[in-house]
Amino acid sequence: MKQKRFLKLFLSTFQLSACTFGGGFVIIPLMQKKFVDELHWIDKQEMMDLTAIAQSSPGAIAVNASILVGYHVAGVIGALITVLGTVLPPLIIISVISLFYTAFRDNVIVNMAMTGMLAGVAAVICDVVITMGKSIFQKKRVLPIIVLFASFVAVRFMKVNIILIILICAVIGAVDTLYLGR
Repeated sequence: MKQKRFLKLFLSTFQLSACTFGGGFVIIPLMQKKFVDELHWIDKQEMMDLTAIAQSSPGAIAVNASILVGYHVAGVIGALITVLGTVLPPLIIISVISLFYTAFRDNVIVNMAMTGMLAGVAAVICDVVITMGKSIFQKKRVLPIIVLFASFVAVRFMKVNIILIILICAVIGAVDTLYLGR
C-alpha cells in the first residue's frame, strides 16, 4: 500500500514538473488540482498553508512545495520522493537542450513557442493570485485584506524589498495568530 502511494507521489510530481513551464507559481495550482481535488490527500486550506510556507522559504517554490506536500503525505521518504520527481524533468530537459543549445537558440519556431508560452504562464499566475486572494476575502477579516493591499502597494509602487515585506508580514501574522489564540 505504501509503495503504491510512493509511486503515485513520484509519478504525480514527475508529470507535473515535466509538463509545467514558467516557474513555481505555475505548478502550485496544478499541485492543488492533483493532490487536493483529484487524490484528496490534502485539504484546500492545508495546500494554501503549504504554498505560503513554500513561498517564504529560500529556494525554488516548486521544489519547496513538493518537499512540503511529500512530507505531509508520506513523511521524510515522501519528501525525498517528491523532490526527485520534481527535479528530474528539468534536469533531463536542460541536459538535452544543452547538447543542442546553438540549434535551439537560433531556431525561429522554438523562439515563437517560448514567446507563446509566456501568455499561458501569465494566465496561470493570475489564476494563483485570484485563487489565493479569494480565500482571503472569503474569511471577511480586515487585517489580512489590509496586509494584502499594503504589501502590493509597497512592492509595486514604493519598490520596497520583498524580503522586508515577508519579514513584516511574518511578524504581523504571528501577532495576529497569538491574538486570535487568546
